[in-house]
Amino acid sequence: MRLSKKTALLFFALASTLWLQAQEITSPDKNLSLKFELKEGGIPSYQLSYKQKPVIKPSSLGLELQNRASFMDGFTVTNTAQSTFDENWNPVLGEEKTIRNHYNELVVTLAQAKNNNRFIRIRFRLFNDGLGFRYEFPKQNDLSYFVIKEERSEFNLAGNHKIFWIPGDYDTNEYAYTTSKISEIPSLMKKATIEINAQQPIAALSVQTPSMMKSDDGLYINIHEAGLINYPAMYLEVDAKTNKMISHLAPDAVGAKGYMQTDAQSPWRTIVVSDKATDILASKLILNLNEPTSYKDVSWIKPSKYIGIWWEYFVAGRSTWAFGKENNVKLTDDFTKLTPNGKHGATTERAKEYIDFAAKNGFDSILIEGWNIGWEDWIGNWKEEVFDYVTAYPDFDVKAVHAYAASKGVKIIMHHETSGSATNYERRLDRAFQFMNDNGYDAVKTGYVGQIIPRGEHHDGQWMVNHYINVAKRAADYKIMIDSHEAVRPTGLHRTFPNWIAQESARGTEFESMGGLAPDHTTILPFTRLMGGPMDYTPGIFQTDLSYYGTGSTQRVNTTLVKQLAYYVTMYSPLQMAADIPGNYERFPDAFQFIKDVAVDWDNTYILEAEPGDYITIARKAKGKNEWFIGGITDENTRTANISFDYLPAGKNFVATIYADAKDANWNENPQKYTVTKVIVNSKSKLKQYLAPGGGVAISIKEATASELKGLKKL
Repeated sequence: MRLSKKTALLFFALASTLWLQAQEITSPDKNLSLKFELKEGGIPSYQLSYKQKPVIKPSSLGLELQNRASFMDGFTVTNTAQSTFDENWNPVLGEEKTIRNHYNELVVTLAQAKNNNRFIRIRFRLFNDGLGFRYEFPKQNDLSYFVIKEERSEFNLAGNHKIFWIPGDYDTNEYAYTTSKISEIPSLMKKATIEINAQQPIAALSVQTPSMMKSDDGLYINIHEAGLINYPAMYLEVDAKTNKMISHLAPDAVGAKGYMQTDAQSPWRTIVVSDKATDILASKLILNLNEPTSYKDVSWIKPSKYIGIWWEYFVAGRSTWAFGKENNVKLTDDFTKLTPNGKHGATTERAKEYIDFAAKNGFDSILIEGWNIGWEDWIGNWKEEVFDYVTAYPDFDVKAVHAYAASKGVKIIMHHETSGSATNYERRLDRAFQFMNDNGYDAVKTGYVGQIIPRGEHHDGQWMVNHYINVAKRAADYKIMIDSHEAVRPTGLHRTFPNWIAQESARGTEFESMGGLAPDHTTILPFTRLMGGPMDYTPGIFQTDLSYYGTGSTQRVNTTLVKQLAYYVTMYSPLQMAADIPGNYERFPDAFQFIKDVAVDWDNTYILEAEPGDYITIARKAKGKNEWFIGGITDENTRTANISFDYLPAGKNFVATIYADAKDANWNENPQKYTVTKVIVNSKSKLKQYLAPGGGVAISIKEATASELKGLKKL
């Protein structure tokens, strides 16, 4: 057929329009494919497949605004751009010395003719391990300030997947995990929404991110976000009948979701996907989507292994955070006139005992909670002027403790509990940090237990998201590292703010004294909470039967002793606590040796085997040393861990010390039964290791001289 010039031009224009309306890119390894297009009505839509299997079926994108036309429809594509990026970068602290950041990118510019050609961009980055996308709002005549009513990013899943979930809640992520099908979430939500301090469950059926799923055809899918800055946290509303999830943002005190000024952008929405569970744990997609740090000097940011006056508050029945018996105090009171309760934990004498133990056993630092005035009525009163962060109780001598710690080569970690009063903390922040500088503290554990002040704000709202970042940035001015508890769950910002070295932001060890944690809990956390960043899980509990303390408690820690050792490898953090009371470590010196030896910063990580909710086995190489450590954990079932050593340098022999569950060990019977054996291993060695119910395995591998190898069996 012969076309006229006019027809040919029309055909070309039509083809160009269609080309603009629908765009496809693939991941660098071609396994993932993304398609973007405009649906009828000018609605942006995307879909994602992995090895030709659907991951996300066609799903709409957009945002609703307050008192303005939405960014939901009426769009035309005015421009598209594709590019490729490939670099290697080195984190300050991490699981890998070097991380590759390799992706193909598609940027689509969308205009709304009905709104004076107001335009936005949607940026997609497709990695070998998944997809990240975000909304961008360039500066323009008709778009300066706007308020988000709701973000409506859809994740239209391809099936009724198995999902590991906790209820959507604006104020806490400290729920226990439920494992179910998506279709079962409505019937299980009431049971899953257990009572937690200062909770605010979302009215709409929703779950929190990171959300981990597994399809019937063997795909592992993880949905979360990256780079959460100046924006509220995202949850996922669940349509359990259609398997569709839609973004839901945390509101502020007046119901708005986010206050924006152009140039601006949303956080990245992330979908990590693979047909191997080990690839999910190995993914660095979330970190790669965060901006590099702008800190010019990072030499002061160090990993740390610490102990603390902490666990005894929960279990021993002998200690309290508070000094006095009174329950109505003000910061202006004379605390020397309080009636001592006789159980105050953070005394000068007790601090020195912990310092001695840290120095004797090679720990970098100790945490001292309850040293400062205000703990008598700190919780449950929605009190604003609750702590001042610079005034010690009468029985704690700041200068003497600092001098004693310094003489022993031990650092002290400061504790700043806010009781949710962020306004009070921000007013006192500079004085608190200067006090730390003056007294030799270079790290602080912050806490946000309770309802937030400003009253009506939420832990996960835009105001508090900006507060946490402000604290990290201000701390950097004083060369102080931050470990935040009860904060919004992490989104990889430890790349941008590397002094924000760890967070809690999930149900951690303290809950073992308050109802307990299911044996499968820590086989889920690396696939959920830890996808966003390091967790200060506070492992290392050796005395797992808490009736030992004679307080009448029948509570128990639902692990074997060896599983507690394995956590130092499976639960990544550059800040690791030996959380038990020192005397319990002295009862098991051979097992305690692993905690003393294990590294907290790494050159390489090898995910040997994993299945969410069932088991995880990980090996890591210590930063700058020819030392390797392995941790393997299981749920309530016995298991055989399959451990390879092929990452060891070829042609050399090493000594492996294996800490294993005894054959009759069990998380609820004989949890302290274990064996310690030494064998010779090399890169060709293989180990099949028995794990007890609720148990684990921990292995340290070191170079050895010929005399050290003598007499040992080869694995």
